[in-house]
Amino acid sequence: MSSPTTTSAALIGALRRVRALLPGVSDYGETRRSWPKDLLAGVTVGIVALPLALGFGVSSGLTAEQGLITAIVAGVLAAIFGGSHVQISGPTGAMAVVLVPIVATQGAEAVVAVTLIAGIIVVAAGLLRLGRAVSFIPWPVIEGFTLGIAAIIFLQQVPFVTTPGDSKPGEHSTNALVAAGHLIGEVDWSYLPYSLAAVAIVAVCMIFAPKIHSSIPGSLVGIVIVTVLAALVPNPLASIGEIPRSLPLPSVPAIDLGAIGGLLPAAGTIAALAAIESLLSARVASSMSDAGAYHPDRELVGQGIASIGSSLFGGMPATGAIARTSVNIRAGGRTRLASIVHALVLLAIVLAAAAPVSQIPLAALGGVLFVTAVRMVHLNTVRAIMRSTRSDAAGFVVTALITISFDLIIAVGIGMVVAAAFALRNLSRATGVTIEEVSAEGSAHPGDDSISIVRFDGPLFFASSDRVFDEVMELDGIVVVILRMSQLELVDASGARILAEVVRTFERRGITVLIKGVKDSHVELFRHVGVLGALRDKRHLFDDLPSAIEHARSHVERASARP
Repeated sequence: MSSPTTTSAALIGALRRVRALLPGVSDYGETRRSWPKDLLAGVTVGIVALPLALGFGVSSGLTAEQGLITAIVAGVLAAIFGGSHVQISGPTGAMAVVLVPIVATQGAEAVVAVTLIAGIIVVAAGLLRLGRAVSFIPWPVIEGFTLGIAAIIFLQQVPFVTTPGDSKPGEHSTNALVAAGHLIGEVDWSYLPYSLAAVAIVAVCMIFAPKIHSSIPGSLVGIVIVTVLAALVPNPLASIGEIPRSLPLPSVPAIDLGAIGGLLPAAGTIAALAAIESLLSARVASSMSDAGAYHPDRELVGQGIASIGSSLFGGMPATGAIARTSVNIRAGGRTRLASIVHALVLLAIVLAAAAPVSQIPLAALGGVLFVTAVRMVHLNTVRAIMRSTRSDAAGFVVTALITISFDLIIAVGIGMVVAAAFALRNLSRATGVTIEEVSAEGSAHPGDDSISIVRFDGPLFFASSDRVFDEVMELDGIVVVILRMSQLELVDASGARILAEVVRTFERRGITVLIKGVKDSHVELFRHVGVLGALRDKRHLFDDLPSAIEHARSHVERASARP
């Protein structure tokens, strides 16, 4: 029974862990000094985030209003409860990619319920301290995932360029590649020149405006130009449509208990994506800024709360957004105030400029996301991965292709399996078995040719154990074998079992087995699996090689003396 002191210590430790996941005054320790830069950064990010929030709302098969609501509500909640001081959260392209098939198969109404469930799952993941799990995803898999998402975002804009707005992503197929091909075959040639002109104007502004001055938001400039031209020149371009001049009142989404089973797979996918993207974004942000390290478990809790809050206002799932986070850092943001201000700027736009925002052509938003998708792909990174190792290149290509063809989370899973398979193969090749002669360790004695030393190097685990067994069993014509294990690094249960089989097999052949140099970290495993118990005598375990060789020679002498 545990003592009261132990129980109290455990309780205090648990309370401290929970407290670390909650907001505190220390989150704003630098605000007194940095608030002018935080305000400027917040305004800058809010302006940059406006077209992205609108675009990702529409691109997901929902509405521009839902994109704005998500950016506002989730932006504030993630800033307050999240684990990063500089992270900007809201709707993202990766989440839009996941939502399209959900909207197409279950309807737009299901998204709000799925968002709530996914938020709860992400909060639970944070409470279970799973925040470090993202570190197990290899870099090539992450980059393949990003490339696939960029391709899908690009393809999802095809409906806004080829048709006058009566077609949304997912209506023709939940696969963006298939849907894009179908829509290109049905292109409205009277509409296409206008939409391509809108895309071109926005793209030119996004490319060249920052070259004039880094603070100019090219996407917003392009959207303003296209919207003004659309108002002055007769055209068939479809616009966003009416946007309410206020946020809706919060309410708990109606969830049919009988339908929860059908919603859980979608919610699980969204939760996994929200966790992965947010943690990756926070990790990158931490490396870009000296505003402090991020807390991965708290980040999950904060992002989960952000999605829950978004669902209460009818929004969509939120994640950390690396593009907007980068803008925040470059603009000088250092505390959570910047993210809160960014959300308030978007709220002010909703309250004061809903009418002009509703007139923005959808093709203009498509132009923003076309350029955004292209910018997500870094050719230098792709070249570096493809020129690295075959295993990394394979993981990158497989992840990208499956992301485009099937599903994002499945792609990450398969990409990790491919990377793990190659890693295990390479690791198994690092397992070495070297047969040494006793004479190499000093002066030769009569009968030394009847003694062999088997040196194990590197890891010995399930992927290499059978090969090791086969190599060692090729030894023949000896009286004593010394298993030299001081260079043995990693050993799992499979590796230990093979060592036990090696000992038993040699002993059955009448060959005496001596073991030298078992590491302290391996002793318990060897004892439980039976390696040490397989020895003929407990005295056949040695700490140094000279003692083992001396004992082996005595065995050979006794064997030679027998008639």
